[in-house]
Amino acid sequence: MRPAEELRYLILAIQREGNRLLAAELRPLGVTPSQAEVVRVLADHQPLTLAGLGELLVCETGGSPSRLVDRLVTMGLVDRGEGAQDRRRVTLALTDEGERLATRIGEAEERLYTTIDDLTTGTPVAEALTLLRAFAGAFPAGQAVVRRGGAQAEVTA
Repeated sequence: MRPAEELRYLILAIQREGNRLLAAELRPLGVTPSQAEVVRVLADHQPLTLAGLGELLVCETGGSPSRLVDRLVTMGLVDRGEGAQDRRRVTLALTDEGERLATRIGEAEERLYTTIDDLTTGTPVAEALTLLRAFAGAFPAGQAVVRRGGAQAEVTA
């Protein structure tokens, strides 16, 4: 197997296992990993327009997250409001219930991150991150990670 092929499959394997572990943590909360990402992004960056939210999501690249948002509005987690400057411009923000759920999602994510930390103890994580940032930065989903990480992601990339 050539290195590029192995890299591709290793990234895919890690992504699938990480998503499986996260989905198991989120199941009791009644949300999917994609819905949880929307809630967490809004918790960190609200209020956002639909387009602004889309620019920060990894789970939905190249498209509009409107279906995800519609479901979260129906669940009572996200509120659609009028923009302060332009009433035609819809802004998205978490409801009180959404804020409470964001905290619980953060706790679930923290358990996943602890598992990842445990699995990577003693390995060259910084070097792996450098490689993955260079690789992912060439794609829209990777650029969304940079936008969410701000200066820290840019400095270390």
